[in-house]
Order: sequence, then structure tokens, then C-alpha cells
Amino acid sequence: MEVLMDWLNNNSDTLSHYLIQGVIALIIFFIGIRVAKFSASLTEKAISKRKVDKAVGTFVSNIVYSLVFVATLLMALSQVGVETTSFIAILGAAGLAVGLALQGSLSNFASGVLIIILRPFKSGDYIDAAGQSGSVQRIEIFSTELITPDNKVVIIPNSSIMSGAIVNYSREKTRRIDFVIGVGYDSDLKQVKKVLEEVLEKESRILKDPAYTIAVLALADSSVNFAVRPWVNTSDYWPTYFDLLENIKLALDDAGINIPYPQMDVHLQKD
Repeated sequence: MEVLMDWLNNNSDTLSHYLIQGVIALIIFFIGIRVAKFSASLTEKAISKRKVDKAVGTFVSNIVYSLVFVATLLMALSQVGVETTSFIAILGAAGLAVGLALQGSLSNFASGVLIIILRPFKSGDYIDAAGQSGSVQRIEIFSTELITPDNKVVIIPNSSIMSGAIVNYSREKTRRIDFVIGVGYDSDLKQVKKVLEEVLEKESRILKDPAYTIAVLALADSSVNFAVRPWVNTSDYWPTYFDLLENIKLALDDAGINIPYPQMDVHLQKD
């Protein structure tokens, strides 16, 4: 015990120095975290004021936070006497090793940068990517968050999105509805076409330009198939789709036009 007390007395100045430096380092670290959060929030708000897609703001703010956090960590280590030059070299070597081990994460980061630069979609767009469909909620550094129509959250790695086809249903202002309506072979095709035209003409959400298309698409095994292709505003797509499908069925029933089931004619021959 006496040896310990003697050592403390002999090294009190050194211990006080390192204690003060450690406290300062902790203060720098905690203040730096607050500065990082504030900088990220300020960046996101500044980008949103410029009417830039909020997903871009989220992505950039995450990068700002990471940079400020790393700078704060280096300052705190420097305060306690750690050689930051050597530390950066060690960090670089460790980063290379970690990078090799986390190639998928780096790929996600690079893909996130490409999404921001190329902008195949923006926040709020309804897309189909990596086998998932939903409205884009956020674009993070490593992943993109979608909200499905039934309010489920789907988080997709950015590399999975950029490695496959992306279908953006919201980018264009108009969309075409595609129906295939089958009628019996005994139906009057001119009458069928007239009934379909009347249904489309009554629907106010259908655009006049481009004009809709009604044409015989195929002579199928059990039916004569009509292609019915009206154009609508993208925001009206699903309401118009559901209403038209119902109205077409009702109109064909009123006109006595049969929509056949799949069937096969069998002819028996007696020898």
C-alpha cells in the first residue's frame, strides 16, 4: 500500500495531466456528436428548402454526420496523446481489411451514390425493384426503404436495386390501362366493339389524347380476345382500372354478350 501511495505521490502531476486531457477528450467527443447531429439536420433542412428530393437530403445528411463523427473521434484521440498520423495509417490498413470483409456493404454504399446521381426514382415514387414493389420512403447510405400499399416497410440493399431492372410507375404523368376482354365466338364483334366504346366514352377520367384503342387481339382457344387500352393520369390509374373492369362486365351482360369460360369441344364419331 505504501508503494502505491509513493507512486501516486511521485506521478501526481502526470496523472493530473492525463486526467485533464481525458476529460477534455470526452467533452470534445460528446460535443462533436451533437455537432454531427446538428450538421446533418441542418444539411437536410437546407436541401429540403431548395425543393430537392427529401431522399437526397437524407442521404447527404448521413454522409455529413459520418464525416463529422470521424473528425471528432480523431480530435478526441489526439487530445489524449494518440498520434493521429499513425492512427490514420492504422485505420487505413484496418479499413482495407474491413473493406475486403464487407464488400457487400461497400457495394451498397456505391450503389446508393449512383442512385443519388442517376436518380432513377425519387421519394414518393411507386417502383418495382429487386422483386419488391412500394412507394419510396427514404434512401439511406446502404439501403432504400419502401412502403407497400398495405403499409408494410420493405428495406432493400442498394446494390440489389442497382443490379436489376427498376420499374418506375410514377415518373410519367400518364399511364395506359391494358385490358384483355374475351367474348364468345358467336358474338357480334361490331356490337362488342360498340359496347366497349360506350363504356369508355362515359368514363370522364380517360384522356382524349392519346386516344384509346379497342381492337381484336387474338382468336384464342375459347374466345375472341379484345385489347382495350385507354390512357389516364397516373394518379387515376387504379380507381379507373377497377371502375372500368366492373362497368365493362355489366355492359356486356346488359347487351347479352357472353364472356366464355375456357372450354373444349369434343366430337364423338361412331364407326
